[in-house]
Amino acid sequence: MNGDIVAQRYAKALFALGQQEGMAKLEQYGENLSALEGVLEDSPELVRLFHIPVISVAEKQKVLSQVLDKLDVDPMIKNFCSLLAEKERLPLFEEIAEAFGKLLDEAWGVVRGKLLTAVSLSKEQQAGILARLEKQTSKQIALKFEVDPSILGGVVLQVGDNVLDASLRAQLAILRDIIKRGE
Repeated sequence: MNGDIVAQRYAKALFALGQQEGMAKLEQYGENLSALEGVLEDSPELVRLFHIPVISVAEKQKVLSQVLDKLDVDPMIKNFCSLLAEKERLPLFEEIAEAFGKLLDEAWGVVRGKLLTAVSLSKEQQAGILARLEKQTSKQIALKFEVDPSILGGVVLQVGDNVLDASLRAQLAILRDIIKRGE
């Protein structure tokens, strides 16, 4: 929990700096953070390196600088990441990037969500569902589509803080509880 608060503070600070430059700069910062996040996801060894306290801050900054040079990120993001290394906050990078993304979404009026289905949906089906949800909510929605065969059928929709579980698995669980209670 404490890490979340720290991550939000760093994200808000970077966001405030970006706001002074304009929305285009904020968007660029978001893209840079996402690019670095992608590299970290693909390289667990690099993530472990940032968590090892025996490795000096200078060594972490050197490795991070090489990665950021390859990604060709904005100098502000380079300085920001160097500060994270200096303050021993690199292990919180993923949370910071996520918090920054939420601030960016809020500024653009975008709500993120996830739709879980038992089978893969076609691009046309995905577009139709997204259009209906945007029409119903009157908001721009960035929806991530995932497949989970364990839900058996139906959908589990999460938009913002709201969750709608219309899966066959959930319906069977409700039915099982009703039978157990003897109703």
